[in-house]
Amino acid sequence: MTHTSIKILSLIFLVFFTASCEQEMPEAALEVAEGGGTLRFFTAYNIDAADPSGSNVYGRIVFWKGTLDRTLVQVSLYNTIEGQQHPALILDGAAGVGTTTLLTLDTVSGDTGELDDNKFYVISDTSFYDGLPDLDAHINIYLSDTDNTVVASGNIGANAEPVESN
Repeated sequence: MTHTSIKILSLIFLVFFTASCEQEMPEAALEVAEGGGTLRFFTAYNIDAADPSGSNVYGRIVFWKGTLDRTLVQVSLYNTIEGQQHPALILDGAAGVGTTTLLTLDTVSGDTGELDDNKFYVISDTSFYDGLPDLDAHINIYLSDTDNTVVASGNIGANAEPVESN
């Protein structure tokens, strides 16, 4: 091959390469399917400070009925300790009485007061939300993974009236 034919082949390759890159990127479809991702039903309970004169950590736990009959759990706390991860557990019985763990939720970030990994903890049991009024349980929020001091607690289910629901 001559030097000229290499230049011509290179030019043809460059033209084809450039032409293939000029295609437009499609626009993203951002609209949601009707009813998709909508959370309509919820039940909320208070989480009260275990030491109101101390750290005074308090907030709410909200149970949402998801679109696939899953229950989504959201925890929002105030006065959490920055830099700390607060374990959140749902235990059997009323606050201060039950000790058997029913669910270990994600930890609550002391920086945000929200669940650390995701906004919602997902319970895949399709009957959990509907059975919530009869659930004999409470939530405890602990100081840290290494210190099981309860900084906040709240009754849920049969042990408390929801503060809000629909």
